Amino acid sequence: MVAERTGPHAPVKLSGSIPPLAESFHQRPETGLDLRVGLYPGDIVVLTHGEQTASAPAGQGGTGKTQIAVAFSHALWGARAVDALAWVPAASREAIVTGFAQAARTVGAANHALPAEAAAGRFTGWLAHTRRPWALILDDLVSLADLEDLWPAGQAGQVVITTRLPEAAFPNGARIAPVGGFSRREVLAYLSSRLTDFPDQRAEALDLGADLDGLPLALAQAAAVMTLNRLSCREYRGRLRERREHMATVRVDGVSPAVLATWSLAAECAHELPPAGAAWPALALAAMLDPHGIPGAALTSPAGCGFVTGRPSTGDAADQTLVRAAMTNLAGAGLVSIDPASAARTVRIHPSVQAAVRAYLPAADYEQAVLAAAEALLQAWPEPGTSQDPRGPGRVEQARPEQARAEQAQLRQALRACTAALQSADSAAPHPAAGQHADPRPGGTYQGTQAQQSVLWKPEPHPVLLRNGLSLDADGLAGSAITYWEAMLATSTRLLGNEHANAVTARDRLAAAYESAGRFGDAIALFSTALADRERNQGPEHPDTFAARGSLAHAYASASRPAEAVALYEQMAADAGRHLGPAHPVTLDARAGLAGAYQAAARGKDALTAYQMLLADAERLLGARHQDTLATRENLAATFLANGQPRDALEQYRRLAADTEAAAGRDHPDAIAARASLASAYRRAGKPKDAIALYQRVLADRERIAGPGHPDTITARANLAFAYRSAGQLREAIPAYERTLAERERVQGPDHADTRSARVNLAAAYQQAGRLGDAIHHYEQALADSERMLGPGDVETLTARSSLAAAHFAGGRRAEVIPLLQRTLTDSERYLGLDHPLTRTIRDNLEAATRS
Repeated sequence: MVAERTGPHAPVKLSGSIPPLAESFHQRPETGLDLRVGLYPGDIVVLTHGEQTASAPAGQGGTGKTQIAVAFSHALWGARAVDALAWVPAASREAIVTGFAQAARTVGAANHALPAEAAAGRFTGWLAHTRRPWALILDDLVSLADLEDLWPAGQAGQVVITTRLPEAAFPNGARIAPVGGFSRREVLAYLSSRLTDFPDQRAEALDLGADLDGLPLALAQAAAVMTLNRLSCREYRGRLRERREHMATVRVDGVSPAVLATWSLAAECAHELPPAGAAWPALALAAMLDPHGIPGAALTSPAGCGFVTGRPSTGDAADQTLVRAAMTNLAGAGLVSIDPASAARTVRIHPSVQAAVRAYLPAADYEQAVLAAAEALLQAWPEPGTSQDPRGPGRVEQARPEQARAEQAQLRQALRACTAALQSADSAAPHPAAGQHADPRPGGTYQGTQAQQSVLWKPEPHPVLLRNGLSLDADGLAGSAITYWEAMLATSTRLLGNEHANAVTARDRLAAAYESAGRFGDAIALFSTALADRERNQGPEHPDTFAARGSLAHAYASASRPAEAVALYEQMAADAGRHLGPAHPVTLDARAGLAGAYQAAARGKDALTAYQMLLADAERLLGARHQDTLATRENLAATFLANGQPRDALEQYRRLAADTEAAAGRDHPDAIAARASLASAYRRAGKPKDAIALYQRVLADRERIAGPGHPDTITARANLAFAYRSAGQLREAIPAYERTLAERERVQGPDHADTRSARVNLAAAYQQAGRLGDAIHHYEQALADSERMLGPGDVETLTARSSLAAAHFAGGRRAEVIPLLQRTLTDSERYLGLDHPLTRTIRDNLEAATRS
């Protein structure tokens, strides 16, 4: 067994984006919890608000909870005190699932093929079972319900939760640590370190601390203004007193009068800094978006630049520079923080500041800010299916593929969080109350607000709302997608009517989300309703009706009901061909769906005929090198192979490789993938020599183009090793498997799911070669890794234990076999159920071993 890598020199795996430590951060020896000293493995500490006072409302923000967690995280990271560190924004269920899924992939508990919700579950399983030290920070938990089935715990780890939830909301076992304001000595130490311009600047510092209830947020804003304007504490107190009197009647939920006044003075100060007049609109734009982090690309988009500059903008370099200067001024005044290293969460704004800005924006400005923010998000959102560098256009991606994927996932999640914040702002969009007038200047007249009609739904939903839902679909967040599309459907129906195009779209997307989640009955029912509505309202021959019939057919196919799928696809293909023509995309899609449904229904000959006819028409209508033609040829080749016609399959795979290379170039990833498919077909057709030669070429191409450490290159080497093994060439297979494992460990780490799979494959090759000692060694390590990462009841763990038992059986070590299988059967029955296929297989193996 390989010892676990722990201790100060172990590499730390970081998941998520830790906020930067504020320049004004100050240690709190009296009121701040020192998490490095007071937190032990297995602990869960909840940082919540301090006690309510006369001037600080319940749930008061700005006490420094997040900054305490940030300091803790940076200390762990710098000291390499843990093997895994995850920072997860926790303001929604979707954010938690996304963060946990990314963490699971980072630590190797899941790969990218696993849906997000399943990967999130794998992460909590890893937390519970791993012996490697870890730390998890859940920042700004809004609801305990968002952690349902995902509550993090484990004896090797430390959990820190920041929240405004009350102590009574948390279960027993979590240690509650209320965080209030600075003590008097801490106030004096803080202001003494910040105010160093002239000797009398700190006069009345303790009195100022009392005025501000010792709140770190208010003190930071006050110190920033005093520094920028060279004010003493006495002079600032005079301005503060006037501002508080001016705002005495103002009430903003969760924001104390002290923070309301310091925010107002800070905004006024920033607004006067050059470029004068830019800070206030920049702050209004940021206040519409997610306080936990706004992508820089959204703020410097044409829409963002246009709102800040007050004129139409193309987002050119000069306007982007102006916006960045405005944000820098806001940061200097303590109103936002900037993390230039994070493309996904470049600018953060405290929720208390956000609430104050929203409360003071005049109705007209509020509406313009909402619309500008919506356009900015849309312009910053990568098109679905693209791999745009999240750091901005024109950047050459130098990061490793895993890192690039993580950055893109973080960008998409940040954009979704910003959209959710924007929807929340939109739902509270104000208009002046009767007899009151809004003053747009910071510190002006408070406008009073009443709810008005949603800005994002006038006259119909803004495109960013659709993009947000499609992003949930694309990232496999089925549960969140269902919730989102249900809300979109309800709102569309209420505001626009059941037959409006947007309501129809929302219903279609909801049905697709049901299908993705495996709720096939709900999907079929909704798709059936959609089809009936379109037949009634648009007629049976309308293209939208054909598309609805195809969606229903696809749902039937997903539900393993091929007979219904075939019947619908046959009707759709016939009607679409007659009314839309053979070249129409709907017609071609219907015929492709029909061919696949025939294959699923075990009607192999019908499937071959359908694919052959479709391929002939696609070549004639679209050309041999069109992507739809290439896809059809690949499906035909696979169907030939599945139907036991390898010669015909190989002919089609050869043509596919040639056409793809001619269309895209010999070094294009699609061309290399097509050659890999041909190699696999050679292997399955019993032509090992041809398969090995082509796999060798694919490996050489991957090494030349992507480099030896690229995941695609490692996969190509694994495929070559499998081809050697299938051909009985174990002398060549074993070194290839050994190198594959070594590369997986080096590039992806010893805990990655692909590394564990590579170890099992090597063990199987050793077993086939009769090297049972080596096989058992690697099976044992694979079992230990899987059990530590995933727990005793995971399918991977159970399979690894079964494989170890088989290796012991092959080596004649019968005394080892039965206890292994008995434990495996017990765990499989407990976690998978008595009738699970793996449980039945293990039971059969145990019976056979007992009889032998």
